Amino acid sequence: MSDSLITGLERAMARIGLPAPTGLERLSGGASMESWRFAAGTETCVLRRAPSLEMMQGRALTHGDEAALIRAARASGVLAPEVLVELEPQDGLGSGYVMRSISGSPDPNLFLAEANPALGIADIARELAATHRIDCTGLAVPVMDTAAALGDLRSRFESYGGDRPILALALRWLEANIPPPAVPQLVHGDFRLGNLMFEHGRLTGVLDWELAHLGDPHEDLAFGCMTVWRFSRPDRPGYGLGTLADLFAAYEAASGTPIEPDRFRFWTIYRTLWWALGCLQMGTFWRAGHDRSVERVVVARRTAEQELDLLLLLEDLAPDAERKRALPPPQAPLVAGSGEPSAAEILTAVSEWLASDIKPLMSGRGKFDLAVARNALGIVSRELEQRPAASDAALSAALLSGKVDLATPGVLAKLRRMALDKLTADMPKYPALAAARAQWEGN
Repeated sequence: MSDSLITGLERAMARIGLPAPTGLERLSGGASMESWRFAAGTETCVLRRAPSLEMMQGRALTHGDEAALIRAARASGVLAPEVLVELEPQDGLGSGYVMRSISGSPDPNLFLAEANPALGIADIARELAATHRIDCTGLAVPVMDTAAALGDLRSRFESYGGDRPILALALRWLEANIPPPAVPQLVHGDFRLGNLMFEHGRLTGVLDWELAHLGDPHEDLAFGCMTVWRFSRPDRPGYGLGTLADLFAAYEAASGTPIEPDRFRFWTIYRTLWWALGCLQMGTFWRAGHDRSVERVVVARRTAEQELDLLLLLEDLAPDAERKRALPPPQAPLVAGSGEPSAAEILTAVSEWLASDIKPLMSGRGKFDLAVARNALGIVSRELEQRPAASDAALSAALLSGKVDLATPGVLAKLRRMALDKLTADMPKYPALAAARAQWEGN
């Protein structure tokens, strides 16, 4: 634990009359921001900050803007946290703010196990509707232009190599299906399980407002319904709790606004592609030295999850003959010899040692980091053994230009095989993988 972190927090808390922090603990999770919990006298607080100033580059909201928006959301009745103090340069902690801790847990699987589905959906719909009603007058909240945002996604895709065919397929579809502009309302931008606090199955807080903007409210509903954010319940498309019809009815009752299915589909595909590119971006942060954590490179490999999900969302564009076409066989795995252990076997041995000898010694954030490290070793071991194809520049360019599409014989089957093999190596426990494999390989 850094002494400078404690000293900086002591300065910040003194500005609001609270004592020096004690019990400082790094919280797990957080793809781009750090979170630390601590006590200040009788108050339990959470520090939210950027791990480096470079991580703030490209963000439309500064932490000061974000804190102002959270205060406005709380004042309007949304279950937003209470911002206690914002960091200042003399604190030496970078950019961020301190909040009063909200009761409950953000653990999605715990919530999905405890929640009454109808009450859970009602809580989520109520907070979404309340968020979309927030008056942003006087707040520095950016306005999203969908065409410009898509142009940014294309630029990012190309800067990351432009060689992932499923991402190219999604980008091409999105550019051809931009919906008419919606009346701008506040969009939270990251409203999903994992960013919501729950206690005894009921919602107690809405966290992580860094991506808020003015835009189409359908974006918020779609993002929270993405397969990746349903965690242990991929079979329940409405936030892992129920059907889309359940969610739409609850939201329409809370907001008085009808849901447009075509808009919902567009934003589901848009945000799935957006998160795929966000995962890839984690690798660029690591390579540039902004954050050399193991977690950063492991998150980057979660792109494979979104590739599978995008193909499942878009394969209905293919003719029936292509959907029934048999998949090409997977790449034959390397066979371990009887001599010295292979590189994959050595990595497996290290992972087993970490689990048996090191894990019992760890707690808190260290235990989380150890799990991430073992996940990283597993990814590399499976990649060495299975040799999955991750990219195809020529096919990506052909899909992006429209020279080929899912009606082109064999293209869908090839993309299915790529998605299955890559995800099997990268994240074999992803809940949607087994169902996709049964559906595609059973043809």
